Amino acid sequence: MRLALMVATIAIAAVAGCKNKGAAPPVRGAASLADSAEQVMFNIRFLLTDKGVQRGELFADTAYMFDENTRMDLRKVRSTFNTSTGAKDGVMSADRGKYNSRQQMLEGFGNVVIVTNDGKRLTTPQLKYMQGINEVSSDTSFTLVQPGKTLSGIGFKSDPQLTHFSIKKGAKGTGSFVLPGTE
Repeated sequence: MRLALMVATIAIAAVAGCKNKGAAPPVRGAASLADSAEQVMFNIRFLLTDKGVQRGELFADTAYMFDENTRMDLRKVRSTFNTSTGAKDGVMSADRGKYNSRQQMLEGFGNVVIVTNDGKRLTTPQLKYMQGINEVSSDTSFTLVQPGKTLSGIGFKSDPQLTHFSIKKGAKGTGSFVLPGTE
């Protein structure tokens, strides 16, 4: 009798223990880029060329490839810019980016910074680099700091070395500047 009572108690305890399911595993609700990407690459390096001249190098921690591998969605982006002779002349970094090889266009998003070899530093939330015409631009706020002066405004166009710079609106600055047509 005692043995039967002990077996019944153990059986009840085992059944009660099976009903306690605990916490459910986390489930992601939205689809990620990796779900629809044709290819996912890590630690990429990609040359940016124009008519046989290396115009820069593109690096990223992660690249999601789309549209027959002609469009990349990038994470932790860094790109170098080169002069028309191929010499390195500056570096761009951003949290995220997109590169379209058909349009030869690189876009940076989130904490975008360009630092040139001669000490200029441009910061903006968004930046577009058109490789074919060798132009960087933005339609949003920016700050350009160079030795002895600071410029800020909304929107700009420039070469990647930040030497030929035009501001769209809201230009503000400190320091000394040469006005166009006065040189």
